[in-house]
Amino acid sequence: MSGKNLLLPDYLLFGGIFVIFFLLALSFFLFGKYKSAKTKNKLLEDNYKAIESKLDNVRLEHIETKLNPHLFKNILNSVQSHAYQTYISLDKLASILDYILYESSNKFVSPKEELDFAMNLIEINKIKINPLFDFRIKTKINKEDPIYSEKVFAPLISVDLIENAFKHTDFLAQDSFISINLILEDGKFEMKVSNKISDKKPLEKENSGFGSKSFDQRLKLIYKNHYKLSKNISNDAFTAQLTINLSEFYDKMRYSG
Repeated sequence: MSGKNLLLPDYLLFGGIFVIFFLLALSFFLFGKYKSAKTKNKLLEDNYKAIESKLDNVRLEHIETKLNPHLFKNILNSVQSHAYQTYISLDKLASILDYILYESSNKFVSPKEELDFAMNLIEINKIKINPLFDFRIKTKINKEDPIYSEKVFAPLISVDLIENAFKHTDFLAQDSFISINLILEDGKFEMKVSNKISDKKPLEKENSGFGSKSFDQRLKLIYKNHYKLSKNISNDAFTAQLTINLSEFYDKMRYSG
């Protein structure tokens, strides 16, 4: 067999080269299209996140505009119904109003500021109950925790659980109680509130029931997967427990900013 016969015909050789160049060109073209589509998808994703963030802010602003007057009205009602403790109540009320007017408009406050507010709110509500009533409050606050003074706490988060306990307890019932535990340790905030459920049906009021809904919405919008909220009823007692991993949330704020 001659060497000439072993060689490929010219048209097959050129055809193979053409196919190779065509496939290379097509690959580069498709790769360019892929990169372009990927860039466009990234821009669309960034725009979507920006719009979602703006919507979250609008929702939060809408929630907070309803929350503050609601809280203010409840506080005034407590003070008005117990005039004999007006001086002490007004002192606490002044601190609460300062917080509402000057701090709650901020997106975040420190745990120190929110905990001071929570304690004042508890003291205001306590004036409506008999000194013999079973009221328990425990605090375990690590003031040396680095997160204690950082702006990581959504203002007024503690309101809902405290107010609901006082609102839904029958203070005249013999076995009634309210228990409040506040903990700040290892970068985590924990609030546990329990109360004996009143047998009396609460009075239906206009706009009632808003607080709890807004509370759940704010937690979800702000803290997303950095919090846990549980609510349960056992032996006619209602318990709500909120845990927020403030350190994790703070790290996310810093690195995403």
